Amino acid sequence: EIDLHKIPINDKKTFAMLSKGDTMGVFQLSGSGMTRYLKELKPTRVEDLMAMVALYRPGPMAQIPEYIERKNNPGKVSYFDPRMKEYLGKSYGLLVYQDDVFMTAINIAGYTWEEADKFRKAVGKKIPAEMERQKQKFIEGAQKNGMKREKAEELFKLIEPFSGYGFNKAHAASYGMVSYQTGYMKANYPVEFMAALLTAESADAE
Repeated sequence: EIDLHKIPINDKKTFAMLSKGDTMGVFQLSGSGMTRYLKELKPTRVEDLMAMVALYRPGPMAQIPEYIERKNNPGKVSYFDPRMKEYLGKSYGLLVYQDDVFMTAINIAGYTWEEADKFRKAVGKKIPAEMERQKQKFIEGAQKNGMKREKAEELFKLIEPFSGYGFNKAHAASYGMVSYQTGYMKANYPVEFMAALLTAESADAE
């Protein structure tokens, strides 16, 4: 009898299995590219799985090597602006989620919550005219809040890849938890897990 809400979320066996690249059948983590990254990352907490699920998309994907580098070498963690430490602490100073873009617009560029939501939608839909308007507004707002223009432009460039495909944090958290739960089952009950997996995939000859 397994109660998913009562399994420990720091099971060493699960993370050791994922770090070895034994990911077949684990939700969201079984592709060859993702498996390769997990072997380099050596995840140790659910937040690592959340971040990988969010980053492994067109756009943010370019940041995966940097995320791995910072996790494995804490000395390399840095923040583009000290004000960002508060909400980028768990992702080693990197923009990973739509929410990070949202908080940056509010904290750095002085957006209201409502304006930040419009900004998030503009980034998501990547309408060129709207993005150009937002770029000007963002840069001017960041300057007003004490950032040099060149630095504000550089920060906006970091945000642009999210127009490719940014995950929001709640979505990544749900996916990350299901990835962990399936990983936990496989690591601790491999026979039952593989039997269930074969049953679930029985219609797929491949």
